[in-house]
Order: sequence, then C-alpha cells, then structure tokens
Amino acid sequence: MWKGVRNALLLTALPLAMGGAAFAQEAQPNLSKEAKEGSAKIYFERCAGCHGVLRKGATGKNLEPANTAKLGQARLEKILTNGTDGGMVNFDDILTKDEIKNMATYIQMTPDVPPEWGIKEMTNSWKVTVKPEDRPKKQMNKVNLKNVFSVTLRDSGEVALIDGDTKKIWTIIKTGYAVHISRLSASGRFVFVIGRDGKLDMIDLWMETPGVVATIKIGLDARSVETSKFKGFEDKYAVAGSYWPPQYVIMDGQDLKPLKIVSTRSMTVDGEYHPEPRVASIVSSEIKPEWVINVKETGQILLVDYSDIENLKTTTIASAKFLHDGGWDASKRYFLVAANASNKIAAVDTKLGKLAALIDVKKLPHPGRGANFAHPKFGPVWATGHLGADVVTLISTPSDDKKNAKFKEFNWKVVQEVKHVPGNLFVKTHPKSKNLWADSPQNPDKELAESVAVWDMADLSKPKKIINVAKDSGLPETKATRRAVHPEYSADGSEVWISLWGGKTDQSAIVVYDDKTLAMKKVITDPKMITPTGKFNVYNTQHDIY
Repeated sequence: MWKGVRNALLLTALPLAMGGAAFAQEAQPNLSKEAKEGSAKIYFERCAGCHGVLRKGATGKNLEPANTAKLGQARLEKILTNGTDGGMVNFDDILTKDEIKNMATYIQMTPDVPPEWGIKEMTNSWKVTVKPEDRPKKQMNKVNLKNVFSVTLRDSGEVALIDGDTKKIWTIIKTGYAVHISRLSASGRFVFVIGRDGKLDMIDLWMETPGVVATIKIGLDARSVETSKFKGFEDKYAVAGSYWPPQYVIMDGQDLKPLKIVSTRSMTVDGEYHPEPRVASIVSSEIKPEWVINVKETGQILLVDYSDIENLKTTTIASAKFLHDGGWDASKRYFLVAANASNKIAAVDTKLGKLAALIDVKKLPHPGRGANFAHPKFGPVWATGHLGADVVTLISTPSDDKKNAKFKEFNWKVVQEVKHVPGNLFVKTHPKSKNLWADSPQNPDKELAESVAVWDMADLSKPKKIINVAKDSGLPETKATRRAVHPEYSADGSEVWISLWGGKTDQSAIVVYDDKTLAMKKVITDPKMITPTGKFNVYNTQHDIY
C-alpha cells in the first residue's frame, strides 16, 4: 500500500471508532486498491503535516470519518479544489480531477495506522558513507561557506547548495522527500537536512564538492532536526523529532549513530491522552546544554538536558495546543512558539526553565522562526505572521540592556498589529536591515500568493512596496500559481532571496532582491530547480539570526 512510500510506511487497518461491522460495510465509502494507494500517498505527502497521520487535526481540521462524512463527497471535492481562507491551498492546479475525487472519498474512510519505528529499524537504516576519520581536515573548496544557501527542492527530494556570492548552483544532493528544514552544526561545517519521510542526511561542506557523509531514517514522517550548541558540547550530538512515530531520537553528532529514543505520547494540557503528539520543532540553547522540544498535540514544551543522556533530565512546561514553530528573541534567552490552534504565542524563559508568558494573538499564528527588531516606540519586538488573519503581530520582548528598561511595561504584550493579508508563512528581517519582509503563499488569490510585502520598520503603517515576484522573475505566465515563499537574507544582510514555488512541471526560480533599493538583482533558475521552498543561509542559520 502507498506506492512510492511502500518501504517507508506499511499500513495496517485501524478498527472503527464507532458502530459495528454491518454499519461499516454499509456506510463507509470504498476505493479500488490502486486508487486507495494513490490517495494514501497524496495524503502522506500533502496533508498529514497539518491534519495528522491519524487525521485527528492540528493546524488543519480533524478529518476523521465522523467529521468528513457529514460534509459529503461534493462538499469535500469543492474544498479540495478551491482551498480555504484558513490557509489550505487550492489543489486544482496540483491534483487531477480524479485525484481530487478519490481524495474526497479517501478522507471519509477509516484512517490507517502506520507501524512503529524503533532502534532496530533506525540502526538498519543508518549508513556512514564517509567515516569521521576519513573526512577532510580543512576546507577543500574556495567557496565562502558563510554565504551558502541550502535550498529545499521539495518534490524532487533534493537540496541545492547555492553559492550566495556567485548565485550559482554549487551542487544538488539527493535527500529525503520534501526537506522541511536545514540546520547547521555549531561549527558551521555540517548541514543537517530532514525530509518529511523521516530521512536525515548529514552534509559536509568542507569537501571539494559537498556530499552526504551519514544518513539515517529516524521515523516515517518528520519535520525537525537540531544539534548541540552549548560550549563544550559543540557538534557532539544531533537530535531529530518525528511526526510518526511520535518521538525524538538523540544521535552522535559526528556520524548519526542512534543513541536514545524518547516517546512523546502523553497527556495534553487539557488532561486528555493523545496517541499522536508530534515533535513540531526543536531549537538548541547556547546558555545551557539543552534543547527546546515542542510537542504539537499535547501543548507541552520540553527542555531536554543533554549533558548526561544516560540519565536524561527533562523539564516539562505546559503551554497551549497545537505547538508548531518558533524562534529565539534577540537575547536568545526566550523562546517564542506558536500554539496555532489556540491562537496564542507561548514564551519560555530558558534561563529559569519556566513559562514566561502565554500571549493571545489573531488566528493561526505561523512565525517560522519569527523576526526580531527594535521598534521605534516599543523597543525590542518579535514578529509573527498568520495563516488565518490579515496582520503581522508584534510582541514586546524583555531586554537586559539598561537602555531598554523604559520598554519594560510593554513586555509580553501585543504592541502592534501590522496590516497584511492572510496566508502568510514567514516573516524575516536582519540586524543590518531596516526592512521587514512577509510572504503570503497560502492566500487563495493568485496575485497575492505570488507577491511579498516589505515595510520600513521606522514606519509600519503600510508597506512601502508590494513586490510581485512572479512577474519580476520573467518566467512564462501559467495558470498555476507560482507561490512566493520564505524570504531569507544573505549573511551580510544586503540581499533577500525569495523562492518562487511552481508546480512539478512548471519552471521555478529563486529571485534575489537588494534589501536597500528593493530592486531585483538576479533570477536563479535551472531545469533542475524543481519546486524550491525553504532556503537556509549557512551563517544566519548557524547563529539563529532572524
């Protein structure tokens, strides 16, 4: 079952949650074996991230049969075709009419339960292609590694390493499917990329042509990876979290050997047991030997002390559901994360090891890592955009700098809501920039989805420019939407790179802008540039600059 992911996810039937066998045979829709396998593959690749493998919902709605059957076939087909204002994209330019019809039927059927994935399966998947002792002792290329971009080529299951100085594709590396994030080792030498299929690859930038030196499959569905960054532990450990099974694994930071697996199945902040609490995001503290691990469905934030992994110490902080992504404030003491189904931002004081604040915001916050800057009226702020609301929210953050003492009264309050449009995924700025950038790739309007907004941070009353990235690219117009997504700065803060995410058969590109003039500088395109999405500048990612 599930052609194309058969080796990744073998499914077994889940008993019906309600009713008897006779009821099930009479009421449950059916698909042919081929149609069901195709629909299951589409669901895994396109839908499970928001709705869950078991379809219990999180960022997206609960899609268990008790809910989907009420909507009916025709209504479900319409939703899949047109998308929703809440941030779900239209699939009419991604799937065929038959695929949409089958998907509408599939989500009315009983969800399948994938198998577990433990130390035996991980060890069997683990490969060290270049042993640590056989790796270069110095950088063997002349590329400015600080300004290299690791770019996800979503649908081809690859990442492109692009030289930010020359704007040329350095190399393209085969990875897991739809790499969700690239993270850097503390040293900046190794790039860790994790696919949605749970495949984790470790890439050595010191090689003459970078390549994978170690790989492991940490689960069947995954989103997050991080390394140890505290002084004395640099590059010692790597940690990755999976959506299925719901767990995280600690690995040797030099060769990815699995060392310890920890399940995240537990009670939610509401006191109910949840069978699928997925690891949404992980960041590494520089003030303690700790990772901040965010468990989506339970609303629990884990501070995991890795100083002694044999006797692992974990602080569990209750916040709100459903935890998603987030980033550090400017001081890197406080971590802010979206609890998007609760329309809240949770702030954790990692120095004290406790919740600092739970802040109400507009619908479906989606910060990525967020953006930090000094507001002219409210001092240090951290920004998040929203999938389901037409604002960028600014939250005042504490500062130990005496010059910011006058802003203390605003701390952990929403101090401004900057007018934007729904469907935003990422906001971004840079310490050397005066601008704030925000995309809107999930907006149902084609022109808005293909554009980004830029504000002067000295005057946030309205954008100083709306940039239609698709038009700037010079690529031939298509009926399908080329979504402008994920602004990312160059290491020196002088440029902003935007992915233009087209369909599998459409030419995609990365469009580079001058941050000061907002003029388009370069269009990076190639037949091998297939569905580029996230881009991660080595220096900015290594040092959590956003």
